[in-house]
Amino acid sequence: MRGVFRGCWWLHRLGLIERLLDRRVSYLFPPSLVCGAAMLGWGRKRSGRLALRLADAFGGSCTLLEDGFLRSFLPGRESAGFSVVVDEQGVYYDATRPSALEHMLQGDADLLQPSQDEVLRARAALAVSRLSKYNHAPPLRLDRLRPHDTRRVLVIDQTAGDLSVALGSASAESFKAMLAAARAENPDATIYVKTHPEVSAGRKGGYLVDVQEDERTVVLREAIDPVSLIERMDHVYVVTSTMGFEALLAGKRVTCFGMPWYAGWGATDDRVCCPRRTRRRSVDELFAAAYLQYSRYVDPVTHQRGTIFDVIDWLTRQKEMAARYSGRMICVGFRRWKAANIEPMLSLFPGRVKFVRDAAAAAALAPAGADCLIHWGREAPVGLPELAQRCGVRMLRMEDGFVRSVGLGSDLIRPLSLVLDERGIYFDPGQESDLEHLLNTRAFDDGDRARARAVRAFIVANGITKYNIEPRARADWPHGGRPVVLVPGQVEDDASIRFGCEGVRTNLDLLRAARAAHPDAFIVYKPHPDVMSGNRKGSVALRAAAEVADHIETQLSVVSCIDACAVVHTMTSLTGFDALLRGKRVVVYGRPFYAGWGLTEDVLPVSRRQRRLELDELVAGALLHYPFYWDWALKGYTTCEAVLRRLVETRTALEASGGLAKLRVGYVRRQLRKVRVLARAWLGGRGLVRRG
Repeated sequence: MRGVFRGCWWLHRLGLIERLLDRRVSYLFPPSLVCGAAMLGWGRKRSGRLALRLADAFGGSCTLLEDGFLRSFLPGRESAGFSVVVDEQGVYYDATRPSALEHMLQGDADLLQPSQDEVLRARAALAVSRLSKYNHAPPLRLDRLRPHDTRRVLVIDQTAGDLSVALGSASAESFKAMLAAARAENPDATIYVKTHPEVSAGRKGGYLVDVQEDERTVVLREAIDPVSLIERMDHVYVVTSTMGFEALLAGKRVTCFGMPWYAGWGATDDRVCCPRRTRRRSVDELFAAAYLQYSRYVDPVTHQRGTIFDVIDWLTRQKEMAARYSGRMICVGFRRWKAANIEPMLSLFPGRVKFVRDAAAAAALAPAGADCLIHWGREAPVGLPELAQRCGVRMLRMEDGFVRSVGLGSDLIRPLSLVLDERGIYFDPGQESDLEHLLNTRAFDDGDRARARAVRAFIVANGITKYNIEPRARADWPHGGRPVVLVPGQVEDDASIRFGCEGVRTNLDLLRAARAAHPDAFIVYKPHPDVMSGNRKGSVALRAAAEVADHIETQLSVVSCIDACAVVHTMTSLTGFDALLRGKRVVVYGRPFYAGWGLTEDVLPVSRRQRRLELDELVAGALLHYPFYWDWALKGYTTCEAVLRRLVETRTALEASGGLAKLRVGYVRRQLRKVRVLARAWLGGRGLVRRG
């Protein structure tokens, strides 16, 4: 199959076109004229027309692709879409000739089979999630509705030149006739005219741009979530807009002045006819045909072919994150390299993330309402808490999540997960964090526990840790049958030690405590990877450690070490959590987030943590609900499960190419990589501004 289009970059980059088509595709620019070739183009755009001409001229077939009806969060080419339609006869919005969708609806097949339950479940999921083709617009503000309306009629405008208008038996005159009919047929109603957002933004023209408000007319020019708007209406008038079908899904009466794909089947009030369409179809049948049989979906978690439910889950997550952080994200005191690495993760909307030097510069941005002030770690920049209180905005502490990347953060490797904590931060037991609150109060259900159990099994089976750079092999230590005690080293000026430890506060003290508890054991000391890389300071020289430990492990991964030990002694290291995941005994000398819940042997109590948790409940809180996860390929918020897959894929590819070793060794190589990251940070970045 020969592809002759340049659009849909995300399908090309992820290699999904072939998976969606179940065929190999060659991309030709310009197309090679091969007799009998199967041509592939995009809709009725230039590439689609070219593909059709080539197929006609050289005796081949032609398949057209188009965006599906449940596409993405944001509109536009730069936003990854997750549904496409594949049509070998036409394309759904072209009423001048039959399409595969029209053929399906006109045929004799029972469209609700093989599973009517799946149709109802998909419709219900869409209704609960309030999803549309695009899902970035905010809900309708109720103050935009006139309070004394008797009835409300919605009239939908479209962008001038929209192919679905010209190919849908309509024209500019259709819009004038539609508005006139809406007014004449509904004399007691207020007419709400919804312009297209791209018209309001000045990027395109519209057909009803000259309509003015009067006592019976309201013009809605701003971006509005279609579902929230339709819900407030009694009757919807369209020419060919997909919002007409979304109104049918919401149970509204729909009048069509053109011939969209869903018209002509008896579900709509049609002012234009299509003689080819003679069957009567219910809304359920229309939905089943278009959304479940005609459309094909990408699973955003696996990056393979998926189902509508995979896309519903993804888009719901994007909407939830957009609602949780709906204002500007004003980041204070971040280094430029860190800002470059995290900026896309903080908002789906370009321009809402701002980086400033200090609280004074943040104040100059006049934070208010849903804006958030963000700083790294526990200690806020001077004046930031006071600014947050004065402006009535949230102040959030940021840290890496517990499953971060393939490579060290100190080597400027960008993260796949972050935490934003409004109460405190997980490594500071001096005050309650959002994680501690979640673990203390959440009613974990069977779904939480099942997901956590699966995540834990995947982590253990694939040897996943926070950084995933060390070689995984079986430990072959000369322990002579003695029990093995693992002592993970830490960066001693780490905040989790400064704020979470009392008696034992250094790596040497930790080694001595482990030796005192296990005088006859074989003790393995594993220095922290940041210390071994030279990026962070470590206080225990290897010679001093060797006086207490039997073996110092500098090569194997921490997973290999955990697998080979009987017990882990730690201050606050994440290695203790990794060991719990693998069913090991863990002795804790500080107050890490995983201590105090009845799963570890704690030297220091944490008085607020009175609840006893199952291991899978701890995993659910710490890995599923506390961090948020980011897919750099799809530019969106994803799941823990998806990030675990990406980590394994990335690590496997680096192992195969020899690149994993380059992440661990070579001081000069690491510094050059840092220079490249810093150069990108200085040269790019939408919100990398400095004020003050």
